[in-house]
Amino acid sequence: MAYLEIRGVDKSFARTQRAAAEGSGRLPVLRDINLTIDENEFVCIVGRSGSGKTTLISLIAGLIEPDLGEILLEGKPIDGPGPDRGVVFQNYSLLPWMNVFENVYLAVDAVVPHLGESEKRERAEHYIRLVNLGAAMKKVPRELSGGMRQRVAVARGLAMDPKVLLMDEPFSALDALTRATLQEELARIWMETRKTVVMITNDIDEAILLADSIYTLTSSPGATLGPAVHVETAHPRSHAQLSREPSYQRVRRETVGILTRGGEDSAAGSTPERQGILLN
Repeated sequence: MAYLEIRGVDKSFARTQRAAAEGSGRLPVLRDINLTIDENEFVCIVGRSGSGKTTLISLIAGLIEPDLGEILLEGKPIDGPGPDRGVVFQNYSLLPWMNVFENVYLAVDAVVPHLGESEKRERAEHYIRLVNLGAAMKKVPRELSGGMRQRVAVARGLAMDPKVLLMDEPFSALDALTRATLQEELARIWMETRKTVVMITNDIDEAILLADSIYTLTSSPGATLGPAVHVETAHPRSHAQLSREPSYQRVRRETVGILTRGGEDSAAGSTPERQGILLN
């Protein structure tokens, strides 16, 4: 049984408020999305801006419902948000009046209120230290850089101990140097936690650094998933290491090629699993 499975999902939105009221004039965003993700797998979904990536992550999070199809986690349908899925957003989503520790502790307390006070504090502090913010626990968001704020968001997501961590372009608002640093930190953290991760990005190099499997999303309207590209370079990876890897350019060319073709193979009716591309 697949750990996380998306089966034949379609999603559309009303073009206008009037169309929504009348039930007509809908814009197709995603069409026939099929995807199987294993436990402990790191999957990146790559696509252009406006292709429907955030819509897909919102469907997995249970924030919106599909028009057709279903999404299953451990064989059970996802029908709304739940603590089994943690989300790291692009915009940090931190409470500005709370310090680092309090932002993370609040999430722990919401998910496992039955734990003792000392256990909840220990869990929050553990994940804050895991993202290298142990010295900043008492700082409030306005005292933190953008990179530090996103570290807090990652710590908060992990501290909830979800079955799946969903990441919605978490580093896209950061400068290039900070982004590269946090990408490698996330690679290290994933090695330590082995969480199942689904991350959306428009950065192919980021996907190659982090993912076990990369899926491309064609341009909307009616975006579909292209075939899988499997990244065989052993974890943990670094930017310096990848630049020397013979497989890196092949993986990159293949991913760019699928995006350029617009997912023709997927649109022809093949599922990502059957069309998997193994590169090493």
